[in-house]
Amino acid sequence: MFGYVTVNQDELKIKEYKRYRSFYCGLCRSLKTRCGIRGQAILPYDMVFLDILLNGLYELPLAEEDRMCIAHPTKKQHMVRNEITDYAADMGMLLAYYKLLDDGEDEGSKLASSRAMLLKKHAGAIGVRWPEQAEAVRQYIRKLKDAEKQNVADLDAVAGLTGDALGAIFVMKEDLWSDVLRRMGFFLGKYVYLLDAYEDLEKDLKRGAYNPFRPYAERKDFDAFVENALTMMMAECAKEFEKLPIVQDIDILRNIIYSGVWQKYQEVRRKRDGAEEEGEA
Repeated sequence: MFGYVTVNQDELKIKEYKRYRSFYCGLCRSLKTRCGIRGQAILPYDMVFLDILLNGLYELPLAEEDRMCIAHPTKKQHMVRNEITDYAADMGMLLAYYKLLDDGEDEGSKLASSRAMLLKKHAGAIGVRWPEQAEAVRQYIRKLKDAEKQNVADLDAVAGLTGDALGAIFVMKEDLWSDVLRRMGFFLGKYVYLLDAYEDLEKDLKRGAYNPFRPYAERKDFDAFVENALTMMMAECAKEFEKLPIVQDIDILRNIIYSGVWQKYQEVRRKRDGAEEEGEA
């Protein structure tokens, strides 16, 4: 959905990156198995992280296989997957469906509406399998739409909507760790929402669209203000993460939390700085 929660490949060992890719390919395979090619089209990096996280926590057996795929037709790709992978696939599909549905209604995008219709049957089935998560995503989209219509300027409140949705998605089952996972997802969701808004700010300002950073955009310390907000969100996310008794793939997970998400931030920041320099030229 957002693509901000991914690895910093340069900081991973080769074997660690291969392991990450095996989860990525496993999730892709799960999406195809459950939803066909249209499922593969929405493959979300954020849900690869969730797959690795929950597998690290619960350590369920992983099925391993090597398969050809459309993206790599000449070489088999190593894949690992299990019921947690299927759960991550369902959550990625759920987020994609409601986002496309919202884009079709709000922006009048016929393409988004038609893509949403193609996913409707799958989203309905997911709602039956995971009713609490489906309801959380539905409420998230509705409340976010209301916040945009009301032009809500409270950053914490509006970012918290994404936090609530991702917090619900992070809890595959209620157990000893569900509260920690929910809080971790909550703060990561807020980070993702704020970074997405930061990246879209100039575009939204030009077209007069809602953006929660609009009231703050003229601050001289605006970029530092945003970075500080993002840092606070990830600090809280990391604090919750470190409470989890995870050993399996811990270096990959820490790479994403402490480096990967910040690499994505730096990419957004460089793009913004480049746009500002062009504007001044």
